[in-house]
Amino acid sequence: QVQLVESGGELVQAGGSLRLSCAASGGIFSAYSLAWFRRAPGKERKFVAAIVWDGDTTLQSASIEGRFTISRLRAKNTVYLQMNNLRPEDTAVYYCAARSGSGPLSRVASSYDHWGQGTQVTISS
Repeated sequence: QVQLVESGGELVQAGGSLRLSCAASGGIFSAYSLAWFRRAPGKERKFVAAIVWDGDTTLQSASIEGRFTISRLRAKNTVYLQMNNLRPEDTAVYYCAARSGSGPLSRVASSYDHWGQGTQVTISS
């Protein structure tokens, strides 16, 4: 059973940076991809970025305008989301997700099989 645990969310001022972590356990294999989604207050969950577990291919949402970078460290079974130049509109609960199988990275939440509990990111103006 795959388990995902996010951490790193906190309150920061606009313009600041944060690094979110997602620790994976229970068997993430090479045919997996992992992603970050976020849900702002009163809004739908939206795709942020994704990465293949066994490679360097990444996919990002245009909405983050290159401010965020997804990466992973296989030795620690952890995926990161480095967020720079944060804005109040980045305030959201950030979720880590995993999906099995090969193929192109997906922006679609329903294609992911496993989810973490989320971590709150709040950006003050």
